[in-house]
Amino acid sequence: MSAERGKRAGRAKTANLEFHPLRADLYQELHSRPFQVIPSQARITQIAVLTTPEQRQHQFEHLQKLHRLLGEPWPEQETSCYEQTFGNLRIRREVHMEFTSYTFINTADSPANPFTETGLTLLPDGWLEQLAGTVVGAFHIEVRPSSEDAQSELAFMRKHFEGMRLVGSRPQEGAARILGSFQLHSDNFGRFMVLNQQMSNSQLGRLVQRLMEIENYRLMSLLALPLARELTPDLNLMDRQLAHITQSLANNENLDEQQLLAELTNISARIEAFRARTTFRFSATGAYHELVLARLEELREEEVSGHLTLTEFMTRRLTPAVKTCEAVGERLEDLSRRIDRTSEMMRTRVDLAIQSQNQQLLSSMDRRSRIQLMMQHTVEGFSVVAISYYLIGLLKLALEALKNGGVEINSALVTGLAIPLVMVLVFFGIRLIHHRFLRMARRQ
Repeated sequence: MSAERGKRAGRAKTANLEFHPLRADLYQELHSRPFQVIPSQARITQIAVLTTPEQRQHQFEHLQKLHRLLGEPWPEQETSCYEQTFGNLRIRREVHMEFTSYTFINTADSPANPFTETGLTLLPDGWLEQLAGTVVGAFHIEVRPSSEDAQSELAFMRKHFEGMRLVGSRPQEGAARILGSFQLHSDNFGRFMVLNQQMSNSQLGRLVQRLMEIENYRLMSLLALPLARELTPDLNLMDRQLAHITQSLANNENLDEQQLLAELTNISARIEAFRARTTFRFSATGAYHELVLARLEELREEEVSGHLTLTEFMTRRLTPAVKTCEAVGERLEDLSRRIDRTSEMMRTRVDLAIQSQNQQLLSSMDRRSRIQLMMQHTVEGFSVVAISYYLIGLLKLALEALKNGGVEINSALVTGLAIPLVMVLVFFGIRLIHHRFLRMARRQ
């Protein structure tokens, strides 16, 4: 009763607190993919399938169909990690960002040789063939108890890998032995064998989980390698084209700027198309590679005589492939930056050409303005003569009118004397108007 009262008191104290709507999901996320518990006699098969959103829904419906075929109740709602046991068959489905993994664990006792029976043996016929998606990873893991004789044990393990070169180690400070080929065998599946020496079922489950993650993440990280190889010839060609354009600009050659800009635009568009196509894939490769290295470190391997450890194998084979993808991604970014700099140089060159053309245009306009000014002065001189001629003509008419009216006046003398006076007055009048317009222009 006191415990119940304590719970009620605790709820009362926190009743007015505002909790984040995702708080429960954040707590649950840490426990959404628990490690499995695997006995020392188990045959495991894992399949990793690239999945689209449409295929994911179809896969969940297919999982429900499996429950119906096995005569068991089926799940109504999809979860990121689903696990169910059907007698000696355990099924685990994990939904990841890009792929979905299916783990089938056959725990039935069997005297059969390794890989003769697998995790798929107990599945209903025809169910697996209808699974939607594209298979990337598919491999069997044979888990067995270890014997006392290490040499005979290694010989026993080797003969079940079809003569392929093996990679192996003693993880967890020698608590088990692992051998694998990291190759496809005659059944189109990879193979691993785990011999348990002193691990509990929980420890063995964690070891097998790490091994499956190493293989799946290794394959997912390598998806970018064919893409990197495909892009390399195009990048080499564009690199040479860009180097030629840059060298032409450096040599200050007479170039067709429009043609060069068209070439740069074409290269830039192709680079952006490549970046859009590869950015996610190359970033995912780096993330998967880091996960592989983290899982390898967790194994704490010891060397098995005559074999590369998983860490050594991945360092020699996987890391160079990942570095190739990283180099191609960095090369794309470098080409993009170089194109931007070359385009800036081209714009600078065009701007300088435009400034030169503008300077020439201004000089030409200045020359035309001076010519127009000289012509204006000439016209002004003609205007003084023309206006004076008409004013003298008017004055002469006025004098003749006065003379006809009886006024005694020497019209010829007055007209002659008025000519220079009228021309001077007209000249200064025109200059006064000219200066007035100049003052108006300056004020504006």
